[in-house]
Amino acid sequence: MGRIRKLLKPFTITSGSGFSLDDVDPGDTGGIASKDEAVKWLERDLEQLRHLQDKLYARSTWAVLLIFQAMDAAGKDSTIKHVMSGVNPQSCRVYSFKAPSDEERLHDFLWRTTKCLPERGHVGIFNRSYYEELLVVRVHPELLAAQRIPSALVTDKIWSRRMADIRAHERHLHRSGTIVLKFFLHVSKDEQRKRFLERLDEPEKYWKFSPHDLGERKLWPAYMKAYEDMIRRTAAPHAPWHVVPADHKWFTRLIVAAAIVDALGRLDLQPPPLTPAEQRALRAARTALHQRRG
Repeated sequence: MGRIRKLLKPFTITSGSGFSLDDVDPGDTGGIASKDEAVKWLERDLEQLRHLQDKLYARSTWAVLLIFQAMDAAGKDSTIKHVMSGVNPQSCRVYSFKAPSDEERLHDFLWRTTKCLPERGHVGIFNRSYYEELLVVRVHPELLAAQRIPSALVTDKIWSRRMADIRAHERHLHRSGTIVLKFFLHVSKDEQRKRFLERLDEPEKYWKFSPHDLGERKLWPAYMKAYEDMIRRTAAPHAPWHVVPADHKWFTRLIVAAAIVDALGRLDLQPPPLTPAEQRALRAARTALHQRRG
């Protein structure tokens, strides 16, 4: 785990005090010389991840929640696809949270995600999450009006209060046995432009592009300010943010996989203990199978 923790350290935020997005270069590769080297590391980490997930499922005491936030074209979908490839789908589910429905807007902002939290022994993945309330809703305050919140509660303190609510929510999850890992895939504006152009130049990627993406791109400074404030005020040792350089997808995947492996490894998961009755049943089954040879 020493190699993994050294790799993760510059990108792991457990206290937001003094944090600045300028401290993380979207093009950073952590000193790794090449993509080929990173792929070899990733293959080892993914094999370890699959082994740890089996133990997580067998033990069924802890749950794991992975939260992914990013600007458009940062690579959330592909990172989830590559890092979670080969894990047992029986105990892993991905939820993508788009614009809220009418029903969801009539509830508190944590309602729709709370329904999707993973059970013990399972991994839950949120592709966007309740953090959208501190990002897109903050950048587009007109969306707040659609939530029909009593006007007396919509003050200049609403964002700080929502962040306090999220901190309390994640503290509760941790105390209840859910490991919370949060990833901000930090892509540069230049790299986003390149990826948008790829979507427009390659017919098989047309479906990925929306004119809406260009409108959001114009609001880049507002989004960066919102992300920075969000990370500063919601990072905690029990719910860290990983600010992951995302200009090189191979490095993004390596950091995400390493963070999950490190978190699961710290749990020191062991196979579930057998009761005396279960041990007797196993001995009886072994005896019966040996007697039926041939």
